[in-house]
Amino acid sequence: MSDTKLTPMQIVKEQPTDEPATTMTLATATGRPKRGRGLMPTRSAKFVTGLVLVLAITLFAIIAPFFTQNPRSTDNAALQPPSAEHWLGTTKLGNDMLAQLAIGAQGSLLVGVTAGGIAIVLSLLFGVLAGYLGGWREDGLALITNVMIVIPGLPLVMVIASFVPQRSWQLVAFVLGITSWAGAAYVLRLQTRSLRTRDYVSAAKVAGERSFRVILVEIMPNLLPLLTAQFLFAIIFAILGEAGLSYLGLGPNSSITWGTILNDAQSGQALGRGAWWWFVPPGVMIALLGAGLALINFAIDEIINPKLRNAPDAARRVRRAAKTKGVAA
Repeated sequence: MSDTKLTPMQIVKEQPTDEPATTMTLATATGRPKRGRGLMPTRSAKFVTGLVLVLAITLFAIIAPFFTQNPRSTDNAALQPPSAEHWLGTTKLGNDMLAQLAIGAQGSLLVGVTAGGIAIVLSLLFGVLAGYLGGWREDGLALITNVMIVIPGLPLVMVIASFVPQRSWQLVAFVLGITSWAGAAYVLRLQTRSLRTRDYVSAAKVAGERSFRVILVEIMPNLLPLLTAQFLFAIIFAILGEAGLSYLGLGPNSSITWGTILNDAQSGQALGRGAWWWFVPPGVMIALLGAGLALINFAIDEIINPKLRNAPDAARRVRRAAKTKGVAA
């Protein structure tokens, strides 16, 4: 036997290398690790599809009225099916359906955006302010929010609309806006209460920053994805609410929207007359716009909650691991 002594460095080198490779060793072997991967979605089919649908309908509402006839013109033959002259046919009064659909898109979009803007402003006032201020001021604002939550929105809108004989789209949008903000305000209040205890917010307060600047600079940027999602949901609710009110005869009676077209088709017995071109196009447009906004909303939810975004990859990894384990067994 040799009395040669091994140095500590030689002992380390001669250790067996049967240990499994760690994440760090794999990253070192394959190159520089990619930082930030998985923090934001690289691509989102939901967002792209929803954005294409919403932009297409918006461009249709802006451009199509310049290339169509007067939507209230009655010079055409009544109940004509789609043809080269009238691409979507005519109504009972001889109105061109393509022209009405284009003007109706403008009316429905204006109602949705206006009502959504009113709802999000009220949500900010009663949600963010209540969550940041705390104390008796939060209790007072939260009480108003809770009262509005338990009041059924659509029946209240129907009651208000029934007492106003002359209803413009602005009035309908205002009524829909003031009856649809409470749920978003409740969510924003809880999120703001969580954010006001963060270290950077406390540091801004200690530095002597005013409450308005703390809310605007420190808290609002963290609420932007949530605010965007709430705004899109308010638009969807307003468009569907206006369509339902108009179908019941309680919508705007001085403007053309997709809902008023459906109401005219119902009162004109379009289904019984077989005039599918009178009620199918506005229904399809409402469905497509709602689907587009919902897809964008789902994509934003995945940005807010990484668990939703990473769930498909996690499920695939579990299935792959189970399959590999089964083959090895």
